[in-house]
Amino acid sequence: MQHSYQKPARSSRLWCGAGLLALSVAVIGLWNRPNPRLDLSRNPLVTQAAYQDGPKVDLEGGVDWINTAGPIHIEDLKGKIILLDFWTYCCINCHHVLPDLERLEKKYPNELVVIGVHTAKFSAERDTNNIKKKVAEYRIKHPVINDADHKVWNKFGVNSWPTFVIVDATGKYRGYTNGEGKYELLDEVIGKLVAEHKEKKELNLTPVKFFPENEKKHDQPLLYPGKVHANGAAKKLFVTDTGHNRIVVTDLDGTVLDVIGNGQSGFKNGSFQEASFNRPQGTFFKDDFLFIADTENHAIRVADLKKKTVNTVTGNGIQSYRREGLGKIPSTGLNSPWDIVPIPGNNKFAIAMAGPHQIWELDLDKGTVGVLAGSGLEDIVDGTFPKSAMAQPSGLASDGENVFFADSETSSLRVLIWKKKQVDTLIGRGLFDFGDIVGPAARARLQHCLAVAYNDNLVYVADTYNNKIKVFDIKKKAIANLIGTGKAGAVNNGAESTLDEPGGLSFLNNKLFIADTNNHLVRVADLTTGDVKTLELKGLNKPEAPVLPPSFPNAQVIRVAAGKVAAEKEISLDIRLPITSGMKLNNLAPLPYTIEVKDADGKLLGGTSLAGSVIEPPAGSFTTKVALDKPLEAGKNVTIKVSVAAFLCKDGAEGFCLPKSYIWEVPLAVDAKGSNKISLSDAIK
Repeated sequence: MQHSYQKPARSSRLWCGAGLLALSVAVIGLWNRPNPRLDLSRNPLVTQAAYQDGPKVDLEGGVDWINTAGPIHIEDLKGKIILLDFWTYCCINCHHVLPDLERLEKKYPNELVVIGVHTAKFSAERDTNNIKKKVAEYRIKHPVINDADHKVWNKFGVNSWPTFVIVDATGKYRGYTNGEGKYELLDEVIGKLVAEHKEKKELNLTPVKFFPENEKKHDQPLLYPGKVHANGAAKKLFVTDTGHNRIVVTDLDGTVLDVIGNGQSGFKNGSFQEASFNRPQGTFFKDDFLFIADTENHAIRVADLKKKTVNTVTGNGIQSYRREGLGKIPSTGLNSPWDIVPIPGNNKFAIAMAGPHQIWELDLDKGTVGVLAGSGLEDIVDGTFPKSAMAQPSGLASDGENVFFADSETSSLRVLIWKKKQVDTLIGRGLFDFGDIVGPAARARLQHCLAVAYNDNLVYVADTYNNKIKVFDIKKKAIANLIGTGKAGAVNNGAESTLDEPGGLSFLNNKLFIADTNNHLVRVADLTTGDVKTLELKGLNKPEAPVLPPSFPNAQVIRVAAGKVAAEKEISLDIRLPITSGMKLNNLAPLPYTIEVKDADGKLLGGTSLAGSVIEPPAGSFTTKVALDKPLEAGKNVTIKVSVAAFLCKDGAEGFCLPKSYIWEVPLAVDAKGSNKISLSDAIK
């Protein structure tokens, strides 16, 4: 399914996933209403000679670039095949294609460069800082253009998310396709282009490297918490630490009791320490079991808090496109489950299935899972369960009979009425009807709400893109601001407190627990006093990252004449990188390096650890010291090997950077007259 967007009217229909357009290589082509300069016939993508004389394209028009130090130009990437991914961060289908893009990047590491073109739907999505946070949260590693003014979008005649455009190694447009599930098609097209350019000797196989937002250091114990669930009987709070792929269990005062998951992205059952998740979201606690919507594993998992184990209830880690009927729990796939709550009946749950735009039912007694409500059409349509339509339901709350839900892409608050088997809309009108308006429900507007909580005829709404919490009075049919000024921030000041795209809510004991997603915090609002505070999670640390040795691609080995070194236990190294004229260091990318000191037999005498060390911020020259296991022995020979990985950018084109490594191998004789200070540069021969 994909959003279709007809500019300029904001209220125009846009479909982000409404039906996959089945294209073959033979019919891929460009929609080109806005720019007749790109008027190409719909001939075969790769085989038609006509494309060889087609126009070259450019990427000008974005207001900012992310994951690079500056703009990238088509000419910088001459010799590379370019895949443009037009997306917007609210779009679930755009989330679904990210694994496919990663697979393509791994398959064609030196032939292909993926560039994301983020063209916003919602006003909040035009802000570069907001996009940066989502690029980091979604672990996107390729460059991203903030196409806030739709200039790149219009240039290529795009009208749906996601859309992919291929530019060949000579900088010429070669075709497009749209919608999710297009890995095989894109792989086939890219493979043919690789063969074509290789035969003509047009490929540049020098690897390029970018510095992703998600690889920047952070010290947050929580990372993009998506949901929060408070349980009064257990006196526990469950915080979905989405960015760290785990669930944090605390008491109601924030003292950490347990952590479920090892923090690494994966799909593994076992003990709390062994289990792995992939960006989980909503949870619900019942009878010592915590049910977990493991969103990007497309599964419902269950944590046994007594045995401290995790198992899979349903879903197999593979996205399913099913939109009708029921299936057996062990064999039925899911599609981006975002939240889970009980519904009337024994051991029954409603699942907010964001991917197919439906609410599903999980019946543990019958062993079935499948569609409860929603036709699968992405829209806002009220009516009976099968005839209703939704758009990325993302948050659920139950009053014991009805299920209230945040229908995010229509910016609406809706309700599943159990007795009538009907879906009604409380606030909201359409896919492009959004805003920040309180008052009577008929005129009220939200902006991409992601969570709801219920208590005593009041529905609390995380109005996510407006950075607010609002409260809807069911009897009065009106909504009011509760917390938030609309400005992103993390200030505690009652109703004037600031939030940053809150994504989760839970009500307990007249308090609202808030997953303040982009602030990496849990906030607590006392509805009796009006106070808002930040909940300190006592005893929580960020998970340890796996130790990986640095790599040193595109290496320049610098041979050094033999010298003398002192018989001491420490060596000081003065390192100067021989950076080519016209190039400079990428100021976003730290310099990883390793040092190895070995004797004549190859035995390691000292150096850096497996993970190496890092110079941050990067510098063209630096001094470092290496400690040895014991003082060097006079009369012996040793070798010092120093490896430094740099990212060099062209002057005036900071967004285009190449990895470059420098490796010195220094033979040294240990001598009483030697020095423990060694200088390394390209001048030493």
